Amino acid sequence: MLILISGRGSNMRTLVEACRAEGWPAQIVGVIANKPEAAGLAWAREQGLETLALPHKDYASRETFDAALAQAIDTFQPDYIILAGFMRVLTPGFVQRYTGRLVNIHPSLLPAFPGLHTHAQALANGVQAHGCTVHFVTPVLDHGPIIAQSVVPVLADDTPDTLADRVLETEHRLFPQAVRWLAEGRVSQAADGRVTVAGVASRLYVWQAEVKHHG
Repeated sequence: MLILISGRGSNMRTLVEACRAEGWPAQIVGVIANKPEAAGLAWAREQGLETLALPHKDYASRETFDAALAQAIDTFQPDYIILAGFMRVLTPGFVQRYTGRLVNIHPSLLPAFPGLHTHAQALANGVQAHGCTVHFVTPVLDHGPIIAQSVVPVLADDTPDTLADRVLETEHRLFPQAVRWLAEGRVSQAADGRVTVAGVASRLYVWQAEVKHHG
């Protein structure tokens, strides 16, 4: 497995630590970032992982960046490419090249609130539940087949920041579980794209920690 990041890499860190602590039948072969200043690269290097900075600003178009990224990915020969806070919209050609192998985590209950500012969108729409989704990537932004989801409550006094913190906590629980299923070869897709996981009756998780009110 290869992990792609853009920033601090908190989800990347949870994946690396869970893979080692739980003895997944998989190896994380490296970490690539599209920003050389991404803090997650330093942490990954400290863990002995191979890292690569591939600045997207060095390329004239999305297509030329994606071509360079694909070339870099292929040197690792990963079974799966895990997008852990990789803040780039990927071109259709790139996505199709890795169909069924690109996995992303998005901070909303897809198909609600694709794109950016998901927590502000959730509050503006008055939803009572929010969360995150692990899904396969398709050419349609944030609309790929769902592997697993986790739900958190939306509180009356929430701000985008407090809601983001609650969602991030549940991301750190859900993402390692879903990626472990991939590592164990338990994830499959039907002809219509819907996902099943062998031995798992429900792929929905509900945030169990103490709910704290703010202010």
